[in-house]
Amino acid sequence: MLYELLYNLHNYFSPFNVFRYITFRTSLAAMTALIVTFIIAPHIIRWLRKISMTQQIRDDGPKTHYSKAGTPTMGGIIILASITVSMLMWGNFRNIYICVVMTSLLGFGAIGFCDDYLKSVKRNPKGLKALYKFGLQLLLALLIGIFLYTNPKDPYNDVLSIPFFKKWLFDLGYFYIPFSVFVIVGSSNAVNLTDGIDGLAIGLVAIATIANVALVYISGHAQFAKYLQVLYIPGIGELTVFCGAMLGASLGFLWYNSHPAEVFMGDVGSLSLGGALGTLAVITKHEIVLAVVGGIFVIETVSVVMQVMSFKLTGRRIFKMAPIHHHFELKGWPESKVIVRFWIAGIILALFSLATLKLR
Repeated sequence: MLYELLYNLHNYFSPFNVFRYITFRTSLAAMTALIVTFIIAPHIIRWLRKISMTQQIRDDGPKTHYSKAGTPTMGGIIILASITVSMLMWGNFRNIYICVVMTSLLGFGAIGFCDDYLKSVKRNPKGLKALYKFGLQLLLALLIGIFLYTNPKDPYNDVLSIPFFKKWLFDLGYFYIPFSVFVIVGSSNAVNLTDGIDGLAIGLVAIATIANVALVYISGHAQFAKYLQVLYIPGIGELTVFCGAMLGASLGFLWYNSHPAEVFMGDVGSLSLGGALGTLAVITKHEIVLAVVGGIFVIETVSVVMQVMSFKLTGRRIFKMAPIHHHFELKGWPESKVIVRFWIAGIILALFSLATLKLR
């Protein structure tokens, strides 16, 4: 890895000392992922179009979406490739947390890839069977949860931290494992449900990632964590570099996914990014903060649950269409307005979550 080579050079050349600093490598990771995205995206988009890896549009969706038929999907490959290249260059894979979050990213990405492949190539509208899809997600999240629970380097491996209240820590014991599974799988599918209109999900992921840069860095810095009364977990500061790579890849992909989209991320992108955000929250003990930072993802998921329950129990629908972003489209909001307003709401929630650090 380039990072290790440059890190070792600091013993001989003092200018290379900068590569020891997480903040410097985070900036490099973000820029690298952004540049890699710009380099590979046009080629991958042409390849996806060539092999007819295109999005299937729902017949019951907004009529404005019919023009999106034929747009390449599975663009999440671009995101995964950019993050992986960036982390291979600037990440420290001797850090177990980097290995865990990369396993989550690529593992959920592989599940999403299988689902997208069946939908687009095999023309199976249902994609991967729900039993297999959710079963694999649960299995991967369970393995991550068990590993983190048994991690001897984490002094808070079974603790739930409550924001707003300092030193409110709940020892969940063995229940921490199913709780972590719920957070990771829930986050993965929440991002997946939000990925319904151009740029909405990836923009919100970028916003949540910016908030995570601050949260992860503070949690991994002993003095900052003590001052802001955040749980200090040795070693997790390295995850700031991962957040930088994810931010750069998200912004780069947004360039091509903004309205009107040249490519969709597909499940390979949404499941992997959501899984990574959930894993970051579990590692840093910011599970509840994640629900605030990713409040739009939560609202989108709840809208689907409410819609399904209402229709099954009463035969009536609460919203014109779920997830809720489609509801506003059918009410007459232009797609671009829905996207920007949801982004604004996401920024407000992210700022609110960061404000809780000083309110503790």
